[in-house]
Amino acid sequence: MGKILIVEDDEKIARVIQLELEFEEYEVAVAYTGKEALERYEGDTFDLILLDVMIPELNGLEVLRRVRQKDENTRIIMLTARDAVMDKVSGLDSGANDYMTKPFEIEELLARIRTQLKQKSAVSEPVLEDIEYRHLRVVPMAREVYIGEELVYLTQKEYNLLYFLIEHKNQALSREQIIEAVWGFDYYGDTNTVDVYVRYIRKKLDREKPSIIASVRGIGYMVKD
Repeated sequence: MGKILIVEDDEKIARVIQLELEFEEYEVAVAYTGKEALERYEGDTFDLILLDVMIPELNGLEVLRRVRQKDENTRIIMLTARDAVMDKVSGLDSGANDYMTKPFEIEELLARIRTQLKQKSAVSEPVLEDIEYRHLRVVPMAREVYIGEELVYLTQKEYNLLYFLIEHKNQALSREQIIEAVWGFDYYGDTNTVDVYVRYIRKKLDREKPSIIASVRGIGYMVKD
């Protein structure tokens, strides 16, 4: 049916929505803060996000803004108890696909979710060919990586990092370039994060020497022929 992330700090409301969605056979994850929502989003792939505006740590509009910097395809429905026109305008202008004011009837929410998912599936996307590299087969349309017939699970960030390096094969890329492309220009963490994720990928994908991802002394990393 689809994979949905609920971002709602009221645990009772989140639980009610979760149960209703699971009854409709959606796969559901829940986050209670803006920070947790971004961590969930970056670690997985969702078809739709139900995003409350008034959540702690990062508010819903900031979460929306950060998601939209990288992703125009995931459908996002804003949920809020506030009904001011400017709140709705801010959400829609920031990239929300729909907006519901609490309290709402669960039947209407389910109908809007179905509408958004139908619209998402109707959007034509370019057909990307599989990429063969050494012992790997990368399937961009499914965001999957295979070794032979074995599907190797990569998180969203691991996949994005690998794909970026393969797209720029034979180019030495600095950690700063990788951070900006994979994490976004507004990422404030340490560039050593790249080293950590390269280790994750190597552990999962290396079957022979040299490594899938080569280190470039004094610069960063590259994938090369």
